[in-house]
Parts: sequence; structure tokens; C-alpha cells
Amino acid sequence: QVQLVESGGGLVQAGGSLRLSCAASGRTFSSYTMGWFRQAPGKEREFVAAIRGSGLVRNYVDSVKGRFTISRDNDKNTVFLQMNSLKPEDTAVYYCAASRIVATTTAPTDYRYWGQGTQVTVSS
Repeated sequence: QVQLVESGGGLVQAGGSLRLSCAASGRTFSSYTMGWFRQAPGKEREFVAAIRGSGLVRNYVDSVKGRFTISRDNDKNTVFLQMNSLKPEDTAVYYCAASRIVATTTAPTDYRYWGQGTQVTVSS
């Protein structure tokens, strides 16, 4: 069982930055692929970024490439999402998720554990 708790969301102006954190419980954090997803009102949950357990392999949705960076600290059981040059279309609830699949999978169904989400609002 893995419990995930996100933090770091908030309200920011377009062009600004936020850093999301996701703290995980458990002793085997480094064995999980970690992902960030987001869901805007009336839309389906969307893959944002993922990182393999080693931290060496990352994957991003095209719309955030060059603006967002996913990273992890396995000693602290934490995964981060640094979000720069934010746009109003980035507004959503952001979720952290953990998967046993050894690949930076983009499918929400591949992730077994989910956090409660943190709201990110970007004003124009």
C-alpha cells in the first residue's frame, strides 16, 4: 500500500511558476514509476509527466515540454513537478500517481495509487 499526498498548488499569474510536491509512504518508493496527471473541469484526466524509479527516464505530454520538469528524491520518498511559464490552460487539479510498471506509462489505468489532488489556477 502506498499513500500519496500532494502539496504546492495555488493561484499564479500567467508566466509564473509553481513547484508541486508529492510525498509517498512506504519503503519501496524507488521501485515505482511516478506520474503527474491533471484534470480540468469537464475534461478527462490527462497525463502530464512520468519518471522511472531510477530518475533517469522521463516522459512529458507535448504541451508541457520545455516548461515543466519532473524529478524525484528517493531518499525522501518525494516526487516533484516544477512548472514554469504557466498558462491559463494549465489550470486543473493535479494528481500524483504511482505505478509498478517499469516504464513511463501515460495511461491512468496503469497507475494503482493516487493522491487526493492539488488545485493549480493560472490567471490571465
